[in-house]
Amino acid sequence: MGYDLDLGIARRIIHAFQTLGVVFGDVGTSPLYTFSVMFSKAPIKGDEDVIGALSLVLYTLLLVPLVKYVLIVLWANNDGEGGTFALYSLICRHAKVSLLPNQLPSDTRISNFILKLPSPELERSLKIKERLEASLTLKKLLLVLVLAGTSMVIADGVVTPAMSVMSAVGGLKVGVAAIEQDEVVMISVTFLVILFSVQKFGTSQVGLAVGPALFIWFCSLAGIGIYNLIKYDASVLRAFNPVHIYLYFKRNSVNAWYALGGCLLCATGSEAMFADLCYFSVRSIQLTFVFLVLPCLLLGYLGQAAYLTGNLNGAEKHPFFLSIPSGIFWPVLLIANIAALIASRAMTTATFSCIKQSSNLGCFPRLKIIHTSKRFMGQIYIPVINWFLLVGCLVLVCSMSSINEIGNAYGIAELGVMMMTTILVTIVMLLIWQLNIIIVLSFVVFFLGLELTFFSSVLWSVTDGSWVILVFAVIMFVIMYIWNYGSKLKYETEVERKLPMDLMREIGCNLGTIRAPGIGLLYNELAKGVPAIFGHFITTLPAIHSMIIFVCIKYVPVPVVPQNERFFFRRICPKSYHLFRCIARYGYKDVRKENHQAFEQLLMESLEKFIRREAQQRQLESDGDEDADSEEDTSFSRVLVDPNGSVYSLGVPLLAEFRGFSNSISEASISEEVNPSSPASPSISDAEHSLERELSFIRQAKESGVVYLLGHGDIRARKDSWFIKKLVINYFYAFLRKNCRRGIANLSVPHSHLIQVGMTYMV
Repeated sequence: MGYDLDLGIARRIIHAFQTLGVVFGDVGTSPLYTFSVMFSKAPIKGDEDVIGALSLVLYTLLLVPLVKYVLIVLWANNDGEGGTFALYSLICRHAKVSLLPNQLPSDTRISNFILKLPSPELERSLKIKERLEASLTLKKLLLVLVLAGTSMVIADGVVTPAMSVMSAVGGLKVGVAAIEQDEVVMISVTFLVILFSVQKFGTSQVGLAVGPALFIWFCSLAGIGIYNLIKYDASVLRAFNPVHIYLYFKRNSVNAWYALGGCLLCATGSEAMFADLCYFSVRSIQLTFVFLVLPCLLLGYLGQAAYLTGNLNGAEKHPFFLSIPSGIFWPVLLIANIAALIASRAMTTATFSCIKQSSNLGCFPRLKIIHTSKRFMGQIYIPVINWFLLVGCLVLVCSMSSINEIGNAYGIAELGVMMMTTILVTIVMLLIWQLNIIIVLSFVVFFLGLELTFFSSVLWSVTDGSWVILVFAVIMFVIMYIWNYGSKLKYETEVERKLPMDLMREIGCNLGTIRAPGIGLLYNELAKGVPAIFGHFITTLPAIHSMIIFVCIKYVPVPVVPQNERFFFRRICPKSYHLFRCIARYGYKDVRKENHQAFEQLLMESLEKFIRREAQQRQLESDGDEDADSEEDTSFSRVLVDPNGSVYSLGVPLLAEFRGFSNSISEASISEEVNPSSPASPSISDAEHSLERELSFIRQAKESGVVYLLGHGDIRARKDSWFIKKLVINYFYAFLRKNCRRGIANLSVPHSHLIQVGMTYMV
């Protein structure tokens, strides 16, 4: 018992260190540069200016990271997932606002797809939901806001390492007078290369390794702050009186407004806390911030201000490093540089998480994603993005030699994300939380107004070189929008060109060709109907497999889909055709690491259980419709099955989604797997013979081999299209699609089992 208790405490300590190392590095290193950037924009004239600037920093720190993010925004997570796209997917679960038309009613029956439907008493929530679903303009506007926020997160992933490392290495100029700025830049470049090179080792290993170092850093901040308060001037504690903010603006007017851009830097890393939520729990982040991070930051800023009251000349020359007692300068400088590298990782891991979410929801080209932990599925590494961020950091460091210029760019990126988060959380409050309108208005007016005030300050200085980060964010936005636009256009075209069921009946069960033994898994992105590419297969190939399963890999707006609800089967055409539709559903946080053998085994087990359950329901409903074999006229109950034996029976007409009918949907009921060894009745019915024949047919087809039929559908703009559309579709989108990762790559299928056929749609 005592051993287990000690082990539990040890795990909590390890978890706390990992939280420090991954989540709080960015906000923890803000004392390195906040006062330096502020006083470069608004030079101080006396002790009262120091008190005013300190008061501004203290209340920014309390309002933005603490009140907005820790106490409010963290609760707007999507089943433990944070970030801009997590908010968007959460909204998509409660209102049909996604522009990609691949939603199915069956998606809402996933157990993780829990909806808190707007209550009848709150008509406002219902009206907002209806307005969002009915207005294409609002859907596009919402998507634009999400893409803009995501582009700012990626831009933040570039500017955070540059700012943190440059400010930490700049401390060398305080310790060694001979060090020049060019040498600081070269050392920073070296550190950045090392940082991004070890990123591939994962969050668990790196987070545990640097967690104790960051703990020492926070303790150093607090210790130095207390030392300076005792030695220099403890009266700076009066900065907690907000009246000093008013007096600061009264004395400095426009210069104080310029200083807001530097003041915001004390709150950088707030968005990283939310975006990195997938790695840790809300409660662990809240407790660590309130009881460790925030007190240490407050003491750190108070100590710097106390030092500056007696040393005004050091305000623009690294006040943090100047305030360090000479006896511990070099150890603190070392810890500061380690903390800066940790801070850089905080936003990098947040960027990886955000890009994975956006890719799974169809808003970013597919990239190779490496899962760095076997225990925690949210810990990922994206090589292409990692090196892309490194190049961006190096360009930023080499082109902007001053941390003041980088600090302004930092503010632009951070504020862009903050404002998008404020708007999305407001929608969550109205649509999902259903809070009182006064509370919602107070939140959005106060925080959006505060962030717009800060944003006006940083935009005023955009000409000093920080425009580079805006250009970078715009480029990322354009890439994401083009990908989403092209994917949506391609999917809509495939839906329009799908093969009609009448044609399938006319060509007969042999599909107008020879049926060779084996199973063909035809991968396509169509969630319903027979894809047009299948017609291309049967007219191009001399033979087709005796059993065809149309497999659609689909991501739904939930973090995780339970394994027992992964596959969704239904039959296409009469039984003699041996055609099935299988939708393999994944959450945007799910890990697709299974090899093709495991995938095939799981899929075939699920198919057999689907057929058994279907046969059982046929017997129970034998007095039903005569044409029970036809997909168009049937009311086959669709079934969710799992390898453990549970069967989810859904009594919904098969073609209800194809025709857009609004049929009543019965609740999913769980029943046990049909036991094939149960005693048979004395007279074996034709239905049982038919079931055994079909199962035997499936097993023989499986023994003959499984082949993956990949249909690559491309789109090109028609000749009479607008020039801009031709440019976007024929060049930009085509380039992205050619260089992105194929969806089948995650299954590691041997080339000998692949058949690929391409098809081009004119749109």
